Amino acid sequence: METAGIKSVIHGPFTFAPDGHPLVGPVPGMRNYWSACGVMAGFSQGGGVGLMLAQWMIEGGPERDVMAMDVARFPTWITAEYTRPKVIENYQKRFSVAYPNEELPAARNWRRTPMYDVVDSMGAGWGAQYGLEVVNYFAKGDEARVETPSFRRSNAFEATAREVAAVRTCVGINEVHNFGKYDVTGPQARAWLDKIMAGRVPQPGRLSLTPMLSEAGKLIGDFTISCLEEEVFQLTASYGAQAYHMRWFDMHAMDGAHVTNISDQRNGFQLAGPRARDVLAACTRHSLTDLAFMDVTRMTIGMAPCIVQRVSYTGDLGFEIYTDPMYQRHLWDVLWEAGQPHGITPIGMRAMMSLRLDKSFGSWMSEFSPDYTAAETGLDRFISWKKNTDFIGRAAAEAERAAGAARKLCTFVVEADDTDVQGYEPIWLDGTVVGFCTSGGYSHHAQTSVAIGFLPSSRIREGLEVEIEVLGQMRKARVSTTPLFDADGARMRG
Repeated sequence: METAGIKSVIHGPFTFAPDGHPLVGPVPGMRNYWSACGVMAGFSQGGGVGLMLAQWMIEGGPERDVMAMDVARFPTWITAEYTRPKVIENYQKRFSVAYPNEELPAARNWRRTPMYDVVDSMGAGWGAQYGLEVVNYFAKGDEARVETPSFRRSNAFEATAREVAAVRTCVGINEVHNFGKYDVTGPQARAWLDKIMAGRVPQPGRLSLTPMLSEAGKLIGDFTISCLEEEVFQLTASYGAQAYHMRWFDMHAMDGAHVTNISDQRNGFQLAGPRARDVLAACTRHSLTDLAFMDVTRMTIGMAPCIVQRVSYTGDLGFEIYTDPMYQRHLWDVLWEAGQPHGITPIGMRAMMSLRLDKSFGSWMSEFSPDYTAAETGLDRFISWKKNTDFIGRAAAEAERAAGAARKLCTFVVEADDTDVQGYEPIWLDGTVVGFCTSGGYSHHAQTSVAIGFLPSSRIREGLEVEIEVLGQMRKARVSTTPLFDADGARMRG
């Protein structure tokens, strides 16, 4: 390098992906075809990109979470016409402050569900997930429909509180379009699921929760498996991980098991809250008496054929209802009309993220990521240790089970002011940083600030007092091992 000199200088634009990060890793849908493109700063990023590729090729995966550079973070619907305005936006904002609640305006409003105009007319404040328009909250009166970017509590605070209260006292409704959904069918469907998933594969009419592990025992995903028939299953997971998960499925394909990504071909709604069953019962001839927690069944709602699951990410009594998008508007009309006597209220993702904190439910790429293991995150309680299958990652998971996880997630109640934990804030104990936060927010139900984060397993106990550094200020916090809502699960299972 000392004597090589400069042989040529090429004047031209930087190469950017839509989010400005490199495109690295095995290309989904192709065998032994690898990408290392969009590396804008070659000298500063080249070493990490090279190491990541080498580990991926030789060891089956990189040692750290590299989702920000993984080529699978983008789906097949990406076009040049989408990329161009996003690249311009990224370059314009490259050295600007990025806020945790900021919604960028370029290349928006082109991937929308049949419900877009209906919920937009109700005051929806929109966000984007994986290119899809998703409601963050619903504004009323003179409330702003555009959330002010901030590190502190935003102008969506009151709207979110209103939606949380509706779920906890009456019933809330929102779309399930931002779940990734997959059909798994065929004579070997159960055998394939037993191999690729660490948890129990349910019997017909039931569903189960399970982690999906790498060979090293790290998390590849957290899934719901729904068994509709002996050879027919539906999987649900993070909407933004579709290409990532499909690549993994393809890598571990099995004859006789057919996997299809139906994320945008099956949509519907979630009903959640103490009056959810009353609303659903008014829309169907199907008896709900025997539909127990974690059951799944087919039923007709109004005139729409649906798949109904007795489960809810809100931690409340709830149902997930899936149907063909062609029937979605009819399904909405039926549910909305039936919900009027019960105070039905539309809710957005800001409310969902507050509600899940009440039960310490984790979120993909926050509590659950390829950096963490099942035992560290508590997902090991969903591993089926008794099943007679050498599922992927079993040896690593059993080794960790025997040794014990050095750190574990726990929930904290935080003495905050007007700002809440977002993620990666340091956790201090006895004057030393002993862990970090994975996510947080405000529990409108419990009316307190909540954080989730890692602590050394040996130090975790109810009421342990720590400090969390939030925006440069030390905030007192204490460990809470009991959920802030429905601690015994009676409402969720009732």
